[in-house]
Amino acid sequence: MLQSSLLPITDVAEAQLGPDFSPMRLTRCQAALAAAITVNLLVLFYVSWLQQQPRNARTRGPRRGTAAAGPHVTVLVREFEAFDNAVPELVDSFLQQDPAQPVVVAADVLPYPPLALPRIPNVRLALLQPALDQPAAASRPETYVATEFVALVPDGARAETPGRLERMAEVLRAGGARLVAARVASANPARCLALNVSLREWSARYGPAPSAPSAPRCDALEGDAVVLLRARDLFNLSAPLARPLGTGLFLQTALRGWAVQLLDVTFPAARQPPLTTAHARWKAEREGRARRAALLRALGIRLVSWEGGRLEWFGCSKETPRCFGTVVGDTPSYLYEGRWTPPCCLRALRETARYVVGVLEAAGVRYWLEGGSLLGAARHGDIIPWDYDVDLGIYLEDVGNCEQLRGAEAGSVVDERGFVWEKAIEGDFFRVQYSESNHLHVDLWPFYPRNGVMTKDTWLDHRQDVEFPEHFLQPLVPLPFAGFMAQAPNNYRRFLELKFGPGVIESPEYPNPALLSLAGSS
Repeated sequence: MLQSSLLPITDVAEAQLGPDFSPMRLTRCQAALAAAITVNLLVLFYVSWLQQQPRNARTRGPRRGTAAAGPHVTVLVREFEAFDNAVPELVDSFLQQDPAQPVVVAADVLPYPPLALPRIPNVRLALLQPALDQPAAASRPETYVATEFVALVPDGARAETPGRLERMAEVLRAGGARLVAARVASANPARCLALNVSLREWSARYGPAPSAPSAPRCDALEGDAVVLLRARDLFNLSAPLARPLGTGLFLQTALRGWAVQLLDVTFPAARQPPLTTAHARWKAEREGRARRAALLRALGIRLVSWEGGRLEWFGCSKETPRCFGTVVGDTPSYLYEGRWTPPCCLRALRETARYVVGVLEAAGVRYWLEGGSLLGAARHGDIIPWDYDVDLGIYLEDVGNCEQLRGAEAGSVVDERGFVWEKAIEGDFFRVQYSESNHLHVDLWPFYPRNGVMTKDTWLDHRQDVEFPEHFLQPLVPLPFAGFMAQAPNNYRRFLELKFGPGVIESPEYPNPALLSLAGSS
């Protein structure tokens, strides 16, 4: 009975919708609508799933033996001058070889005049200086690189043939070097250099690289080159894009022992190279020198020895404060950093010691090397590599012979060479400072004989600060020290063992091993 009471669905529809109702037309509309909704849902689901995948899973290069899934190298342009450059031509040349080539142009601040870069997703302008209106990631260059490799391309270079960067990447994958490079056919093409970086000595020494038959490996490059390395290596450096880019990059990689393989490959130069006018070159050189000095100071390099022996100093001078602050517990701050006395400070100490000794000798003041200064002279004829001052003993009765010392007894005296002679605030002794700004100094300790023993009125809590027989000074003997001949006690080995203990010359130690020992810091 129930089945017979049901009307066909078409009859119901016709009864409700009227005689014009077409069941075939409604079915087709419903099917099309359902299909469109289904397709849209599938697309939305796929996009949502793709966005939830890890970034490195989406950008990881193909495994060996599989077809390439896009560029593996990001072109990164960092070394250029905003006021005169050929960066747009550089970028266009790489895009002409591969329109999908990822390119990042990195600058500290927005370049002015503006760079005419293509407005496409794979070309990015990265501003490295933090900004109030930007997230932290915006100032980190690694945010803009999703490829396995990075090619550091200098301004004035351009691409020549497609696949060149990928071939360089294959050489890098083959192993043997952490960086590969290709010269740019500019007026200053790259050449290999040896580079030794010593953090302990605050120094970098450049020299000729050993010759190699075809693909030389070196520590650093001088000149224009495209340098390719893994992105993870670049961005694990402490200052990956510091300028000058080549200086900072190779100081950091040479310290880590990463070799650079210079390939027999050349990138052409731009048709219209940058810095063609004398004024542009002068401005670039001036700003480049300032950037290099700031970078070396920031990285803790105070002395650069260039190929050929030319020295360049980046530390303190007479016009600046010294490189370290007040010394606490006889242990200067740099020792805690695993470093020794900055070379600029050693240079200033040598200059001050030579000058003071010259003044004393001219005035007839008897003096001798004392304490750690005598110990340095006995060991290697120089200041101890971690010492921060120079100590001289003098006869108290000779003080009146020296005009500068007489003046220091009445108050601080700045002589015609800019050295400052004064009475030390710690006690009854004299101090000669390198300058009014730079307080690196030589201490002069006045001793006088009493019953054949040399004594003095101010004693500090130093192990070596003890009385000693006057016969060590009769006579005084010459001893090489800090680049000149100084006077020293006769039988200085016994003199030093009296002050410091047996075997002190052969057993170097920091001034206060209770706080920091030489063995414990190495």
